[in-house]
Amino acid sequence: MPDQPQTPAQKFTLKNLDCAVCAAKIEEELQRTPGVRSASLNFAACTLALDADDLGAVRQVITAIEPGVELEPLDGHRHRGAEEEAPDWPRLVRLGIAGVFWLLGLVFHARLHGMLFGVGEYLILGGVYLLVGLDVLKAAWRNLRAGNWFDENFLMSIATIGAFAIHEIPEAIGVMLFYQVGEYVQDRSLARSRRSIQALLAVRPDTAHRKTADGFETVDPEAVAVGETIIVRPGERIPLDGMVTAGQALLNTAALTGESVPRRAAEGIGVLAGMISRDGLLEIRVEKPFAESSVVRMMELVEHAANRKAQTERFITRFARVYTPAVVIAAALLAVVPPLLLPGARFADWLYRALVLLVISCPCALMISVPLGYFGGLGAASKAGILIKGANFLETLSQVRTVVFDKTGTLTRGVFAVQEVVPHAGHSAAELLEAAAYAEASSTHPIALSILQAYGHPVDRSRIRDVEETPGKGIRARVDDVLVSAGNDAYLHHLQIPHGPECCELSGTLVHVSRGGDDLGYIRIGDELKPESLPAMRALRAEGVQRLVMLSGDHAAIAADTARDLELDHAHGSLLPEDKLRLLEEYMHGAGHAVAFVGDGINDAPVIARADVGFAMGALGSDAAIETADVVLMADDPARVAQAIAIGKRTRRIVWQNIAFALGVKGAVMLLGAFGIVNIWLAVIADVGVALLAVLNAARAMGGSRG
Repeated sequence: MPDQPQTPAQKFTLKNLDCAVCAAKIEEELQRTPGVRSASLNFAACTLALDADDLGAVRQVITAIEPGVELEPLDGHRHRGAEEEAPDWPRLVRLGIAGVFWLLGLVFHARLHGMLFGVGEYLILGGVYLLVGLDVLKAAWRNLRAGNWFDENFLMSIATIGAFAIHEIPEAIGVMLFYQVGEYVQDRSLARSRRSIQALLAVRPDTAHRKTADGFETVDPEAVAVGETIIVRPGERIPLDGMVTAGQALLNTAALTGESVPRRAAEGIGVLAGMISRDGLLEIRVEKPFAESSVVRMMELVEHAANRKAQTERFITRFARVYTPAVVIAAALLAVVPPLLLPGARFADWLYRALVLLVISCPCALMISVPLGYFGGLGAASKAGILIKGANFLETLSQVRTVVFDKTGTLTRGVFAVQEVVPHAGHSAAELLEAAAYAEASSTHPIALSILQAYGHPVDRSRIRDVEETPGKGIRARVDDVLVSAGNDAYLHHLQIPHGPECCELSGTLVHVSRGGDDLGYIRIGDELKPESLPAMRALRAEGVQRLVMLSGDHAAIAADTARDLELDHAHGSLLPEDKLRLLEEYMHGAGHAVAFVGDGINDAPVIARADVGFAMGALGSDAAIETADVVLMADDPARVAQAIAIGKRTRRIVWQNIAFALGVKGAVMLLGAFGIVNIWLAVIADVGVALLAVLNAARAMGGSRG
């Protein structure tokens, strides 16, 4: 089944959408509507991602299924946080009055039954029934006319009208009253869960203080152009990505990275929108427009993620389409067949049992809690600085048992430094280092940067031409019309440069330098493990990961040493990018579980894209990483991989708890109702209670990775 589009042409919010079954029907009908190329409705967030030509046709489809729903364009301002809604007092007053008259009806039921030969009972209690249930009856009638037979309004209407028909009038009113009270509590709980989830994303800066000749002016961040200067005071959120030009401060980066440790910002240091200045005044030169800032990209990523549904979510939608009609048919058969076949069976008794089945059959508990659970999991991950691109990847994370890591910059700091300069006979260390610096001057590889830093002198680029870099091996250039090369041992062989056999036996990250075909010597480059790497490997083991693998372009001996230090199962060194892809596919073949790859998102883009789940780590501000990976770790911390897997497992556990609980309770009540053990009162309490508990349990998904 194809994924929903990640970047739809339009995005809308759906006001007054409180029926999960209707939401599924709206999405299904829109996907069949001519002129609608794609439609993905996220009930948990009440948003619709849409690529369509005719919005009029879209609105017509929505109002035909749920007339009270309004379609409004979604803008970034929605992320400023949802305010607490006031209680629906008219609804509460109506339910309160109906409750009082229902209790009076129970007390004086016998007298009412004797009034006007029973007509008084129908008139008075019927009025109470209409007071509490008229909106349900109207909704059922609208849906019937639209061809939507099996929604909760229809089921509740048929059940209570059937109770009237067999003269169970107080029960009919009680069922409708309990249903309406339960719906109100459920709506409030659902709204509170939505607000809690959206609060995790409420990091959009409201204003920016733009510097002017006369001081500064407060404007919307979208009004600030690239190159202008903004001022951020202590306690304020940085509104746009930029470079600090004056001042210094400690920055709270938790909204983006999930890290609690503050980060120091000073002149010449880049900062990102969404960070908060804790204790200093900063002047920042804006380097990106607001629409391309880190905080906007993060919010869009989370919003789009909610539209990529997990297989479990799709299954529940398909299941509900079959489940509800099947229960209605079963209820009809239960009402009709036993009285025809069983001697002495009364139709009223079996009709009552059938009404119990109708009351309990509503699939709302599943249709609400499953998408809410996944949306909560995505929100919890984003709060921790883990951006997961879809509920489908969240579900796949729970099945990861093999994690493959890139080495440099992922498990190591990625900050190389020259540790040793070893010239061959007849050459000096200064000569060797200068030749290497000129060969590497045009490269952006970390090793090249470390050589340039060790050289410590300006490079006269006018002396350099004909630069040719071979990924994974080395680089060469003409310096003063002499060919100079710098690379690994394989590069020496590739260029057919004579060298002693001892060069092939040396271990470590070595850069062999030659000039005019003469081997000048080698430079040893060092990188060190991140202190978080070993605890991260142990955390992955604790989460059930069975195999930890490292793929590296470094010498095999270095890879083996690193694997031993990190307690890895396998390590492969001296790899080219295509070798990494081949080895990953070998690990994926026949694995029987999901395989994740963790890299920097730029050099390892093909491998990240090929994995079941591709992680880009330390990708704060990296466009390439965000485009390539399925999971973007905003902090440069390998421990977040285990945290992402834990969130995926926790979310899936909560979702399946709700599925098992809802189906288990409903199945038990149906069975007991069919045997006449459960009455209609318990059925409605069970239906409402299951839905409410499922919503509350789903809201736990936003709480983190444990529990």
